Amino acid sequence: MHYLIFSIVCSVAVSILLKISKSKGISINQAVAINYPVAAISAFVLFKPDFSSNFNILLSEWQILIPLGILLPTVFIVMGECVIRAGIAKSDAAQRLSLFLPILAAFLIFGETLSTGKILAVILAIISLSALVYKPKNKIQNTGAIWTLLGVWLGYGIIDILFKQLSKNAAMTATNLCTVFILSAIVIFTYLIVKRTKWTKASILGGVILGCLNFGNIYFYFRAHQAYNNNPTLIFAAMNLGVISLGTIIGTSVFKEKINIVNIVGIILAIVAIVCLFHTM
Repeated sequence: MHYLIFSIVCSVAVSILLKISKSKGISINQAVAINYPVAAISAFVLFKPDFSSNFNILLSEWQILIPLGILLPTVFIVMGECVIRAGIAKSDAAQRLSLFLPILAAFLIFGETLSTGKILAVILAIISLSALVYKPKNKIQNTGAIWTLLGVWLGYGIIDILFKQLSKNAAMTATNLCTVFILSAIVIFTYLIVKRTKWTKASILGGVILGCLNFGNIYFYFRAHQAYNNNPTLIFAAMNLGVISLGTIIGTSVFKEKINIVNIVGIILAIVAIVCLFHTM
């Protein structure tokens, strides 16, 4: 269970780092860029992907790998803005609610049949997301926060759908993961070079830390699934519930994020939706 705890802590720590980035002089774009080479090297060292034997398979999956290489850094940057504008509690909840998009895709695109439990979970997730972006009429609407929350939800949902397509070949997991990190690094470094970005030491150091935390989240989650390979749904549910709960606690207690009663209901509904989904898996 300690692997799962480490994974949850790393995930929330990523949000914390993004939250304090501006106050520490860290450019989110630069930190996200540095993060991917760090994550790629870590994946190569610990997972030991076999590129030579799997090269032809990689070429056949370009239509999934390239969109992932573009989306991962883009959505990561949106996540950074979301944490700053909307707070850790809402951002982590929106990210975790994205897991319901693949369920909708399975029903609407791939023609799969939804059980009553999954339909209930999806409905709760949609209501939860609506509650997360709610702002009382007597308060100024932060449209930036709303759009970044929706961007996080939609972006990570599409990423999850693409990763699910890649995961059909379990033997390729390490190679695909490392390849996506490399492609993401190429995409964002190209963008920053074109913009003639002036790099800062704070951003580079922040990117190294971000890369370690980002990969730590993936690595410990992977190890948790290995440790509990007979009950993967338990790890799935515990991970998502843990991130939402810890993110809310950190956001409201440490950073004094203000969330109204409707937002609180949204976070609670997100937890209920994940529990409902857990019982249908």
